[in-house]
Amino acid sequence: MRDYYLEDDEPYLVVEQRSGGMSSFLLGLAVGAGVALLLAPQSGVETRRTIKRGARRARQAAEEAVGDVTEKMTETFETARQRVEEKIDAARGAIETKREQVQRAVQAGRAAAQQAREDLERRLAETKAAYQAGAQVARDARKGRDAARDA
Repeated sequence: MRDYYLEDDEPYLVVEQRSGGMSSFLLGLAVGAGVALLLAPQSGVETRRTIKRGARRARQAAEEAVGDVTEKMTETFETARQRVEEKIDAARGAIETKREQVQRAVQAGRAAAQQAREDLERRLAETKAAYQAGAQVARDARKGRDAARDA
């Protein structure tokens, strides 16, 4: 609670109310049940027996709640694990596909390089043969001119 003072110097009390939620309800329920047991017109033996029964029931309810939570957590964990495994398998598949694509691209590159080398070697051989043929023609022509000049 807060005290608010306004201009007329008279204190005003403002109560701020918040919802306590389920925990406040359960706490109030437990306190109320305890007070009811203590104020009930029963003997001490009956009251203790009633308290023991209530404690046993509360323990059983807590054990069931823990079991339920454990089961739900296990299911959630298993579901998450399956999803992660599926994602890992999908990633492995994608990696394998890319690896195969790269291997095919490398093989195609090697084949293209081999073909280009063979083409270049063939062209060099043709050029060399043409050069040698042209050189031979030039030598023959020179011999013919030299023979014509000497004759």
